[in-house]
Amino acid sequence: MAVNDPIGDMITRIRNAQMRSKPKVSMPGSRLRERVLEVLKTEGYIRDYASVAHASGRNELEIELKYYEGEPVIREISRVSKPGRRVYASVKALPRINNGLGVAILSTPKGVMADHDARDANVGGEIICTVF
Repeated sequence: MAVNDPIGDMITRIRNAQMRSKPKVSMPGSRLRERVLEVLKTEGYIRDYASVAHASGRNELEIELKYYEGEPVIREISRVSKPGRRVYASVKALPRINNGLGVAILSTPKGVMADHDARDANVGGEIICTVF
C-alpha cells in the first residue's frame, strides 16, 4: 500500500501503539523517518530504534516505546507540516512547545534537529512535528 505521508503514518503508528501500551512498533524504513527517530531518542521520548533488513530487500524500523509509571512518555505528538500545506519558520519564529517543555522537530539545511538545536545553529526550516 502506498503511503502519501510517511511521517504522518509513523506518528500515527506510535500514537496507536502507545494507546494499547505496546512495547514495540514496526514500520517501513526511510532515511527521514530514521532522522526523526534519532531526535526522539536523543530527547528521551523513545528508548531506541533499530533498522531491520529483510531478505526481500525491504528495510523496516522497529521502535522501542518508552513508558514512565505505566504512562507513555510521549503525551502528545502531532504533525505540523503536511503534504498539502508545508509550514516553514525562521530562527526568530520557531515555536516554543509548552513553554519549552516540548520539542518541535525541524528539517533544516543542516539536517533534522530539535528546535533548541536549530536556535543554537541559527537555522530555520520546515517544522515536521511537535512532541510533548
